[in-house]
Amino acid sequence: MLGAKDLHGIMAMMPGFTTDDGGQITAKQTVDTARLEAGVNRMIRDGANIITTTGSFGEASNLLANEFEILARTTVETVAKRVPVIIGCVGQHSRDVVEKAEVAQKAGADGIICAVPYYFPSSVDNAVNFYRDVAALFPKMGVLIYHNPTLHRITIPVSAFEEIVKIPNVVGMKDSHRTPLAFMQLMDIIEGKISVFVEQSMYYPYCELGAVGFWSIDIWMGPEPLLYLKRLVDRGDIAEVKKLLKELAMHRSYSQDLRWREMAHKIGIRFAGYVDPGPLRPPFVKVPDEVTQQLKRRAEHWRSLCNKYAPAAVT
Repeated sequence: MLGAKDLHGIMAMMPGFTTDDGGQITAKQTVDTARLEAGVNRMIRDGANIITTTGSFGEASNLLANEFEILARTTVETVAKRVPVIIGCVGQHSRDVVEKAEVAQKAGADGIICAVPYYFPSSVDNAVNFYRDVAALFPKMGVLIYHNPTLHRITIPVSAFEEIVKIPNVVGMKDSHRTPLAFMQLMDIIEGKISVFVEQSMYYPYCELGAVGFWSIDIWMGPEPLLYLKRLVDRGDIAEVKKLLKELAMHRSYSQDLRWREMAHKIGIRFAGYVDPGPLRPPFVKVPDEVTQQLKRRAEHWRSLCNKYAPAAVT
């Protein structure tokens, strides 16, 4: 079974690769398996440590059931045990999440990453019980906590982990919503039992506080700057880490508006040309021209970083 020690490094949060007709509201199967296979193969070959699907950017809320099954199965088959595969299981109620977890288990995923059902806000007690119930149903799978208070309408407090840490197969968490002090308090409870991934911009200083790695959407524009970030942290070159993080943060003003934040990344990835995620799915198909131009600048900047920090250029 996947354990906390198996989770580290760079978690590539995968797009929900879309067919050319995927922008049509009547489309019934919009997962482009050829684009998925090409993108995932390139990402693993170039150095990602974990492939994770169907988060917010991966359109967890925007796939039909048959599409979710195709995406999960194709991802597992494409990865072929080269790195861990974590399937996002997000739904409006617990039974929805369980059905998706059953699909992930049948597909052969190494683990699942689950968000607390979000149609109504959850109490902390119900959130803890949700993870306890899901983990008990899938004892041979690693379960990761998908903690996004903005979208899932709950902040899971540090105190809740006194109970969560007792669940043996809860082994990881995607979390970028703690102050440094709260993160240190969290690590006092979970260190060695639950591996935490933070957003790429937080990898320093949170790597020094206990984060085992970082998650990234930007990596699908090209992994070279983020592979370099990991190498810098691994060798303790913090002065260069700080410079690089400033470069990674440029041209991101588009990313704060939830009306297009997640889908906009897909446009930027297409501009960058490292993989082809396909078109946007409805209803998120209209993005303001000024945002598109920001994404184009972001992609151009990222390509320049890929060239600057390609292994041949920095070794």
